[in-house]
Amino acid sequence: MNDDSSIVRLAATIRDEAERLRPGDRLPSSRELMRIHGVSPVTVSRALSRLAAEGRVIVRPGSGTYVAPVQARVESAPDLSWQTVALGDRVVDDTDVVGLLTPPPEGVIPLTGGYLNPLIRPARALSAAGARAMRRPGVWEVPPLGGLPELRGWFAGEVGGDVGAADTIVVSGGQAALTHALRALAAPGTPLLVETPTYPGALAAARAAGLRATAVPMDGDGVRPELLAEAFAVTGARVFLCQPTLHNPTGATLPLDRRRQVLAVARAAGAFVVEDDYARYFATSPAPPPLAALDEHGTVVHINSLTKVLSPNMRVAGVVARGPAARRLRASQIVESFFVARPLQETALEFVGSPAWRRHLDTLEGELTARRNTLAAALTASAPAAEIHLVPRGGLHLWVRLARHLDEETVVERARRAGVLVSPGRIYYPAEPPGPRIRVSHSAAAHPAELTEGVRRLATALGEV
Repeated sequence: MNDDSSIVRLAATIRDEAERLRPGDRLPSSRELMRIHGVSPVTVSRALSRLAAEGRVIVRPGSGTYVAPVQARVESAPDLSWQTVALGDRVVDDTDVVGLLTPPPEGVIPLTGGYLNPLIRPARALSAAGARAMRRPGVWEVPPLGGLPELRGWFAGEVGGDVGAADTIVVSGGQAALTHALRALAAPGTPLLVETPTYPGALAAARAAGLRATAVPMDGDGVRPELLAEAFAVTGARVFLCQPTLHNPTGATLPLDRRRQVLAVARAAGAFVVEDDYARYFATSPAPPPLAALDEHGTVVHINSLTKVLSPNMRVAGVVARGPAARRLRASQIVESFFVARPLQETALEFVGSPAWRRHLDTLEGELTARRNTLAAALTASAPAAEIHLVPRGGLHLWVRLARHLDEETVVERARRAGVLVSPGRIYYPAEPPGPRIRVSHSAAAHPAELTEGVRRLATALGEV
C-alpha cells in the first residue's frame, strides 16, 4: 500500500493527530506508523515529507517527528504531489547517515558520531600545512586526474607489499571511495556481502547503488571465513565489503590467518573484497597488514581515508585497485567529480610529509586509549544493563548489548531526553537485528569527564525503561 492515495490517507491521519497535540509534542515513530497503518517505509516517508512541506511537522533525523510551532506552518504550500509519480519507487535514504553527522544540541553529550572532537584534531598543524601548500607552484592548476603522484605514492606506501603509486587513485574521502567501489564492482540488483553488523554509511551507499546487502556473521575475531564461503556459494555475490581492522561497530580486528583465509575464499569465488581500512591510525597496538598487502591477484580494493584521523573537512582518500577494476574506478571518479581539488591534495601531502603527522598519531594513541578506558570503566560501573561486546585495541567506540527485555528505540529516545546521544544498533544491520544494541563513541566528547557524565545520563535512561 504505497500508492499516492495511501500517502494522502496517511498524511491526513497524521495531520489530524498533530492538530490534537501541542507544538513540540512527539508523533509516533516511522516504525510505529508502519505497524499501526500497515504501510511501507516509502509511504511513511512521503507522507511525513508532505506534512513537513506544509509546516505541520518537523522531522529530526535520528530523533523523531514533532508537531511544528503554529508560526512555522504554511497553509498555502505548493502541491508537489506530482513528483511522487515522476520519481518512482527508488529511494535514497540518508536518515541513518544524517543522524550520525548532525551536531548535538547545546548541553547534550555526544556518545555518537565518528569524528574526533575539535580539541584533539591537529587544527593548527593543518592550518600551517595549508599555508605552505598555498605557496606551492601550480597549486591552483588542474591536478593529474588520478591524484598528485606524490600523494598517490604516500597512500601506496601506507598499504605496503608491492602496491605502487600506479595502483592508487585519490578520491574525495572514504564515503566517496565506498560509493565508487560499489558502483564500479557490482551491477544494480546484484547481491553484496557485508559483515553483520556493519557501517551504516556503507549500507546507505549499497542501497543507493541498487545492491542487495546480504549479511555474513562475525565473532570476536571478525568475519567467519567458512560462513563467507557459504554466502558466496548461496548468493552468487562477487563483492564482499569488510573492515578488517577495528571493525565498526564491534571493534573486532581480523587476525592474520583469517585475513589469508578471507582472501582465499574470495579468490575461489572469483570475487572482489572491498577493504575499508578507515581505522588503521586508531590502533593502539600493531594491527596485521592490510588485506591489500597480502593480495597477489587483484582481489582487493583498498580504501584509506584521512578524514577521520585529521578533520571532517580533509576529504581525501586513497583507493588501491588493479586491472580492469582500477580502470573502472578511475572512470567513476572522473565522471562523478573530475578530480579532488588540488589545494586540498597539496595540504594533505604537506601534512603527512611533516613531523606533525607522526606527532599527531602519537598523541592520538594516548588520548584514545584514555578515552576508551574511561568509557569502558564508566559503563561497567554505572550501566550494568549495557554489556560491552569487547574492549577493542583502539578505535573510536564500543559496541554494547542491552538486556533482551529492553526496547532499543525507547532507550535511545530516553537517553536523548536525559541529555546524551547514542547510536541505535538497528542502523548497523542489513536485515533484522538479533536484539537490542547501541554503539557508544568516545571520540566526539570534549574530555573524559564528559564521557563519565554521558554514561551517568545513559544509566538514568536505562533505569527508566
